[in-house]
Amino acid sequence: MKKIFLVLFLIVMSNSTYGQSSPLAAEKLAKLYPTKKIVSLYHNDWTQKYYPKRIQEFKKKPLEFGEIVFIGNSITEGGHDWSARFGLDHIRNRGIAGDVTDGVLKRLDETIYFKPKAVFILIGINDLFSLHYNEDNRSLKYEKIVPSPEYIAKNILKIAKIIHRKSPDTKIYVRTLLPSRREYIKEDILAVNKMIKKNQAKGYYEVIDLYAQFVDEYGELPREFTNDGVHLNDKGYAKWINFEKPIIERL
Repeated sequence: MKKIFLVLFLIVMSNSTYGQSSPLAAEKLAKLYPTKKIVSLYHNDWTQKYYPKRIQEFKKKPLEFGEIVFIGNSITEGGHDWSARFGLDHIRNRGIAGDVTDGVLKRLDETIYFKPKAVFILIGINDLFSLHYNEDNRSLKYEKIVPSPEYIAKNILKIAKIIHRKSPDTKIYVRTLLPSRREYIKEDILAVNKMIKKNQAKGYYEVIDLYAQFVDEYGELPREFTNDGVHLNDKGYAKWINFEKPIIERL
């Protein structure tokens, strides 16, 4: 009988110590998220305002242990409820519109802490918009310009490496960048994707070649899958899901 009471006591104490409702746990969780007003100088002026708002949304609904996490920018965020889209439980959306590879590096603590079953990463297109800001007619301002496609690929490798080192049981997938109808970034998309594939040999991640699924004979994102030449429409997301669902179902 004493052993039973001891076990129950330990369970209660464990829950009170590590449960999200305890002050200690709440304080610990709060430290998992970036707190600076400007997290990355590579963010444009719009993203510097939006990124903190999205982080607050993450804090209100933190991840849970053992989930599948989609990490990315507006293309990922725009998928909204990925669990509903895939018809599978426990897929969480960690996309932030406008985010760059450097911004993802600054917000990995939450993902690492909750030890996801798998992470799927799609990031880098906004880095290329930064690199070509003179050719981009959106008139966004940048504190600092992303240096090169090589820098982007190295950051993607670094993201995967950090997750692998701190959450070794997490399966890591890196998606190649989608094609675009913006002529000035087409060659750099190819360069980043080539490096993503090459770095797979380092053993931190497995590549999902999303680019190959979408590119047309002109090296562009087909009009039927996009409204603006960069982001996907519902038909585009449906194609994505049809391609990736067998991969996720095997996890």
